[in-house]
Amino acid sequence: MKRRSHPGLFIVACFAALASSGTALLSLPFSHADATVGVSDAFFTSFSAVTVTGLAVQDTSTAWTPFGQFVILLLIQIGGLGIMTLAGFMGLVVSQRMSVRAGMLAGTEIGLTDLGPLRPLLRGLVKFVILSEALLAVALSARFVLGDDNGAIIRPIFDGLFHAISAFNNAGFSTFAGGLESYAADWFVNLVIAGGFIIGGIGFPVIFELRKQWRKPDRWSLHTKVSLAFTGLLLAGGTLVIAALEWTNSGTLGALDPGDRILAAFFQSATARTAGFNTVPFDALHSSTLLVFILLMVIGANSASTAGGIKTTTFAVAIRSTIGHFRGDADVTMFRRRIPTELQQHALSLVVVALGTVGTAAFGLAIVEPDIETAKLLFEAASAFGTAGLSASVTPSLGTLGRIIIVVLMFVGRVGPITFGTAFLFRREARHYRYPEDDLMVG
Repeated sequence: MKRRSHPGLFIVACFAALASSGTALLSLPFSHADATVGVSDAFFTSFSAVTVTGLAVQDTSTAWTPFGQFVILLLIQIGGLGIMTLAGFMGLVVSQRMSVRAGMLAGTEIGLTDLGPLRPLLRGLVKFVILSEALLAVALSARFVLGDDNGAIIRPIFDGLFHAISAFNNAGFSTFAGGLESYAADWFVNLVIAGGFIIGGIGFPVIFELRKQWRKPDRWSLHTKVSLAFTGLLLAGGTLVIAALEWTNSGTLGALDPGDRILAAFFQSATARTAGFNTVPFDALHSSTLLVFILLMVIGANSASTAGGIKTTTFAVAIRSTIGHFRGDADVTMFRRRIPTELQQHALSLVVVALGTVGTAAFGLAIVEPDIETAKLLFEAASAFGTAGLSASVTPSLGTLGRIIIVVLMFVGRVGPITFGTAFLFRREARHYRYPEDDLMVG
C-alpha cells in the first residue's frame, strides 16, 4: 500500500530549505558589516526573516551590508507570500499550467483548496501584493527622501522599499537604528506602515471576497464577517487598554503629546498582532502591559495571511464555544450561522496547543537563561510563536540554547502548529476500527 504524506510536510521542508539558503547567503563576508557577526547570527536572522517574525540578535541597520539587507528583504518576501504560492505563480507564468499537487500546496498556504478558482485567484493575489507593496514603497520613499537631512536619494528609497515589504508581510524588520522610535509622532509614517501590516494581516480569502462583494456585506461569508469584526474589536480594545496602562509612563506614551499618545497606542495595538514594529521602547513597558501584548501576540491576525498567531477566527470560535457551553446552548452560533462541532473542537485544540507550546518554551528559556526575568522570557516566547517580532531587549542576550528554542517557536508559528504537528504525526495508514466509548469525570 502506498504511504500517504501530508502536504504540510513538504511545506515545512521548503521553509527549512529556504532558511538554510538564507543562512548561507548571510554568512558570506560581504553580507555583514560587523566582524562579530557569526554563522549563528546569520542562522537566526534567516529563520526570523523567512518566518516573517522580526526578532533580531544583531542590529539590522548596522550589522548587515546593503547586500545582506537585500537578502533579508528577499527572504521576507518569499516567506511572507509563501514558497508554494510563489512557485505556483511562477509555474503559471512560464507554462500557463499548474499541477494538482502544486495547486494543493499553494492552496494550503493561502487557505484555498478548490483548484477551479485557484489559478485566477493566485494571479490576482500576486498582483495585489505587488501593487500594495509598490504603493507603500512610493509613499514611504517619498517621506524618507524629503526628510533626509543630507539630501540622499538612493538610501531613503531603499529604506522605503524595505519597510513597505516588511510591513505588508508583517515582518517587523527595520533598517533604522532603534526601529521606528524616532517616528513615534510622525502620523504619516505610522498610518502608512500600520495600514500595510493591517492589510497584510487581513487574510487572502477575505481580500478575495471583498474584491467581489465590497458593497454587499449581507453576502459576506461567516469567515469574512468574523475576521473583520474581531480585527476591529482587537484594534480598538487594544488601543484603549494600552493607552490606559501607559498614559503616564514617561518611558513610553508619557513622553508624547496627548494626540501622539493615542497614535502610539493604536500603532502598538496593531503591531502586537504579529507586525513587529515599535515606536516606543518595549523594555520600558509596565508588566501589566506586557501581559496584554502577550495575549494579542498569541491571538495574531487573520487566517491565511502574512501574520502568525492562532488567528482571530480561532480565538472567536473558542470564546463563543466556551460561552455557549456554560450557557447550555444547543447550538453555537455567530452572525446567525451555526458553528460545526468539529470546528469548535479544532479551535479549542489549537488554543490548548498554542498555550502549551508557549508555556513549555518559556519554561525551557527559564532553565537555560536563569538570569532573565520570567515575564520577559514569556513575552519573548509569545512573540516568537506569534511571529510578532517584538522584544523586551531579551533576544540579543540569549545563549545558543535560548536561540534554538526561539527559532523552533518562530518556525512552528509560521507554518502553524496544526500544520507542523500533522506534518509529522499524520496517520499514513487509515485505521478501520473504533474503540468502545466510555465516560469519566472532568472538572
